[in-house]
Amino acid sequence: MDFPIIHKNLKKFSLTPNLTDYHRCYQSFSWQQARANIKGYGKGINIAFEAVDRHVDEGNGEQNALIWLSKKGERQTYTYTDLKMLSNRFANLLDQLGTKPGDRVFSLAGRTPQLYAAILGTLKIGGVFCPLFSAFGPEPIQSRMTIGDANILVSSLKLYKKKVAAWRDQLNTLQHVLLYDCKGQCPDDCIDLDSQLSLANDQFTICETSAETPALLHFTSGTTGKPKGAVHVHEAVVHHKHSGFYALDLHPGDTYWCTADPGWVTGTSYGIISPLCNRVTLIVDEAEFDPERWYQILQREKVNIWYTAPTAIRMLMKVGEELIQQYDLSNLRFLASVGEPLNPEAVTWSQRVFGKPFHDNWWQTETGGIMLANFAAEPVKPGSMGQPLPGIQAGIVRVDEQGQLTEVNQQGEIGELALKPGWPSMFREYLHEAERYKNCFNSDWYLSGDLAYEDHDGYFWFVGRSKDLIKSAGHLIGPFEVESVLVEHQAVAEAGVIGIPDDVAGEIVIAYVALKPGYEANEELITALMAHARKKLGSAVAPRAIHIKDNLPKTRSGKIMRRLLKARELGLPEGDISTLESDEHPPHQNAGDEV
Repeated sequence: MDFPIIHKNLKKFSLTPNLTDYHRCYQSFSWQQARANIKGYGKGINIAFEAVDRHVDEGNGEQNALIWLSKKGERQTYTYTDLKMLSNRFANLLDQLGTKPGDRVFSLAGRTPQLYAAILGTLKIGGVFCPLFSAFGPEPIQSRMTIGDANILVSSLKLYKKKVAAWRDQLNTLQHVLLYDCKGQCPDDCIDLDSQLSLANDQFTICETSAETPALLHFTSGTTGKPKGAVHVHEAVVHHKHSGFYALDLHPGDTYWCTADPGWVTGTSYGIISPLCNRVTLIVDEAEFDPERWYQILQREKVNIWYTAPTAIRMLMKVGEELIQQYDLSNLRFLASVGEPLNPEAVTWSQRVFGKPFHDNWWQTETGGIMLANFAAEPVKPGSMGQPLPGIQAGIVRVDEQGQLTEVNQQGEIGELALKPGWPSMFREYLHEAERYKNCFNSDWYLSGDLAYEDHDGYFWFVGRSKDLIKSAGHLIGPFEVESVLVEHQAVAEAGVIGIPDDVAGEIVIAYVALKPGYEANEELITALMAHARKKLGSAVAPRAIHIKDNLPKTRSGKIMRRLLKARELGLPEGDISTLESDEHPPHQNAGDEV
């Protein structure tokens, strides 16, 4: 089905968009121009200074920086001056603990003010901040903190006890654990963050960091092997500010709500850094998704810019339009989406019910910021990822079996989406994995791993992933990580994990396991395997379903063919199976082979 292009009329905009002539801006743009919008700190650059202290220095300290909404209905406001002092207190606390520039501070936290103090305070002292998704189970948390050589952990008492305390002693780099919400019950080997913050000095001299000083560590899943730690530097703030200005149309004084969890890169880059650098007021909602609560927040807080995920949009679509009609959402000026491809139906639905479309955009943990976007003043083609941001050169390439790269010149031809390196938020390394990092580049292109094509207007369209990564509700899940946990169970000999399409989540995780001799396939065992996976991985990563098979399709070298599992699950052509083990069962087995 073809969906009509949504055209814009600049005369009907309540506020003139930051980008009104895309092609002219794209042709004339230079990174020197973007860097001129960054004030800099000392002889270098510091993300926290650009995000908070700069605005206070320039006389905007009394503007609200953050409005925090608790699960229980509490509402707290923090001005830019408040946020400066709160982050100074955290930086001073780190200093008292002997934290050195380059030390790594991990967070396992929900959307709370303490998290914002932690990230900004860490950057002020020259530390490297690494957020973790709070819905992770103990094993994903432990593996990431181990790879990242975690020195300090910031968490709530509840999350720490449930997910970290049991294995803390196994991580010899971990020096301190700072816990909030202790209410007088802080363990002896931890520090009560709330009480110590109240005692700390609210004046702090920011550490002078250079453009290439590491600032952020974000983990992303791999199709094989352990998670990858992508390192970003303070210069990333140049693109954070630039992309928020152009791709999200942020204006100083806007009220902005990014619903992304702070444990993911979106929740850091566009939930904290970019909007603060553009001097907007953040809405931070501690509670989980609830359609009525969300519409209430949009109305009550008079939100101008709303940045959310396709999964949430599809869930709102399922609730229906009647609920929307009960609220005044007239303050909404720009709607954007990220995390996975936004289906065209959601774009046209948004245009109908909100009077404006959701604008999809595309980027990755490795890119550190938005690369392709549908812009406020530009036509929207429902289903497209949009056009490259000024300063970003995107293309479609193919790499043959010998590793030779060629650019695809024919419009509409599918290949791998690639980017010319050089943008400021580009990741600088995979922590401890130089070869893995090197393999991301070929002939002066960064290879995204996503298949796409470019149309005659320069819009890019997502086709699929060239690898086995699973994107469920915006979360990137590596099948190997799930398989590794499943084979830890005493009954499991081997496991294969795939993602299959889902109307709401985009994809859901499905696992196939073969049992060790002596174990019987039944519902009781499946229930036990599901419980094992949820305990180890957390509900966001664990499989939604587990199927037991006598054998899993493997190559002659023993590698499980996830591609074949997916083809059989979805009834798709199996393609080349010449490397399949000769004793593998045919595609259609007896019903008794699977539970």
